[in-house]
Amino acid sequence: MAGILYEANVHPRTPLPTVATVVTTVAALYFGREVFLPIAIALLLTFALAPLVSALKRAGIPRLPAVIVSVLGAFAALALFSFIMATQVSELAQNIPVYQSNILTKIRSLKETGVGGGMIARLSGVIERVGQEINQQEPSPPAADKPAREPVPVEIVARERPLEVLQNLVAPLIGPLASAGLIIVVVIFMLLEREDLRDRFIRLVGYGDLHRTTEALQDAGKRVGQYLLMQLVVNTVYAIPVTIGLWVLGIPNALLWGLLALALRFVPYIGPVVGALLPLFLALAVAPGWALVLWTAALFVAMELITGNVVEPWLYGSRTGLSPLAIIVSAIFWTWLWGPLGLVLSTPLTVCLVVLGRHVPQFEFLDVLFGNEPVLEPHARLYQRLLAGDPDEATDHAEEMLEEKYLVEFYGKVAIPALLLGEQDRVRGVMGDQQRRQVAASAQTLVANLDDSAQEEAGDEDDPTVAEDAGADTAKEAAVDGEDDIELPDGTGMSVLCAGGRGELDDAAAAMLAQVLEVQGATISKASFTDMEPAGIRRLELDAVDTVVVGFLNRDSVKHARFLVRRLKRAKPVLRVGIVFWSETQNDNNARLAADLNADFVSHGMVDTVLGALSHDPPIALKLAAKRRMRRRPPPAKKVPLAVAKAQREAG
Repeated sequence: MAGILYEANVHPRTPLPTVATVVTTVAALYFGREVFLPIAIALLLTFALAPLVSALKRAGIPRLPAVIVSVLGAFAALALFSFIMATQVSELAQNIPVYQSNILTKIRSLKETGVGGGMIARLSGVIERVGQEINQQEPSPPAADKPAREPVPVEIVARERPLEVLQNLVAPLIGPLASAGLIIVVVIFMLLEREDLRDRFIRLVGYGDLHRTTEALQDAGKRVGQYLLMQLVVNTVYAIPVTIGLWVLGIPNALLWGLLALALRFVPYIGPVVGALLPLFLALAVAPGWALVLWTAALFVAMELITGNVVEPWLYGSRTGLSPLAIIVSAIFWTWLWGPLGLVLSTPLTVCLVVLGRHVPQFEFLDVLFGNEPVLEPHARLYQRLLAGDPDEATDHAEEMLEEKYLVEFYGKVAIPALLLGEQDRVRGVMGDQQRRQVAASAQTLVANLDDSAQEEAGDEDDPTVAEDAGADTAKEAAVDGEDDIELPDGTGMSVLCAGGRGELDDAAAAMLAQVLEVQGATISKASFTDMEPAGIRRLELDAVDTVVVGFLNRDSVKHARFLVRRLKRAKPVLRVGIVFWSETQNDNNARLAADLNADFVSHGMVDTVLGALSHDPPIALKLAAKRRMRRRPPPAKKVPLAVAKAQREAG
């Protein structure tokens, strides 16, 4: 756009899928779950086992034996896990009647002490009344007096053949065993033909951009493989202390609860809660008192805190690339779609979708919806908060960034680009006067809210120990994109007036510059764009001012900048005047533009503006414009009658 130096980083928009496409895809996944679910499980197991197969191949084992050993080892571990779980559950079922008396004792103690007695009595009464209503039969009509018949003994004889009994036992197992066998076969073929499947996928969806498609496949495999491996490690680290702790506390079948906790932690959010409730209920049934319940609850709470705050950030971190809300939503969606197995597979499947959206433009909306990367640039996010008139949240984000950045970096790379977006909207005509004033007022409030941070930063500069630790005596280093580290000069003893050029947004940018110069030790005064009008310049107190810096967010203000430079230098000839045309891009013609404007310096960013404002170079004298001399036109010739002119020519 003409007149604006800032060019926004506009990402090409990809069309969102239509409602019909989404509905068709979801319907296909739902009704074809018998086909897609085994394939999804096989695909995830392929991602998980691929690193193991590669390691065995590097050890010198051929591909086929490496694949078979990996797959059979994985499924043997799953079979052993299932066998131990089934054995423990069978043992627990035999002991359940023993725990009934302890549960009844606790209920009686609650009723006797009055704790919850009213609630228990009311619930019992409601249950009894509902049961009576269900069991109540309509009165049958009175029958005639008939002699009572004696009951006839009935003997039930089972006539099932041994083959039928075997069929009843085996039939429920055929479906799971067939699915497991199918998954094993698919995993083996996927591992054997992994390179061929990769090439076919690239030829199908990404032959025109091999780099992007290859990167997507590598990213998906790495993220899913790391997620499954690290989740297994985290769950194992969680389950071993839980098992030992439950065994020490005397909870029956401690191995069962440890294995169950290991398996259920693959289910996000819900799994750990379910894994803790069952041992708590058993602790309630085992001992007559309440101490065992409290110790068991303390064990699970302690392990959750240690795992969530120490183990997971250390081993796992945020490698999935999913936001917390995306994990919850994906768990709900995949559970509705594919049942309990969908809940277990929800996170790795969503990771694959996010990776697809991150590398394939057509699916970018998946990364925006479910990814954990910020969807707005910092300056766009700040501008959105200023548009909403919410400087408090903008201040919170600014203070978070100032924990790692200097004030000059935040203003130069985030705040000024945010104001440039506002100026761009003003030029396009989409921002009214009232909204422009609101954005400017919010930006001014943001600057005022950051006064404490500015004073703290200035105090760190004055503290010699902090300055020595930071590697600076009287100046600090600000990293500038594309340049070496630049030292900001000390402004002690210098007086600078910062003014806006042509609007409220320019005033806000001037306030940010003034705060940065104040951190550097300069004496600061501020002026509004209204003070830069011809009548206002005469009223400015410039006696103690060394430098005046006037900022413009709009590049079309060159003529107005030339006028201000001339007016200011006429008001005080020894005054240094700098002009800032705010922009994120480096401008190579600043020196030529400064000579054209008769300014001491012209800058475009926060760092070079501070360097120009705190420079000790002598001021440039005002060049008077050369006056054009008016040429005198010759007097018009007198008109002579035609006859007289003819006579004069003949006489001459």
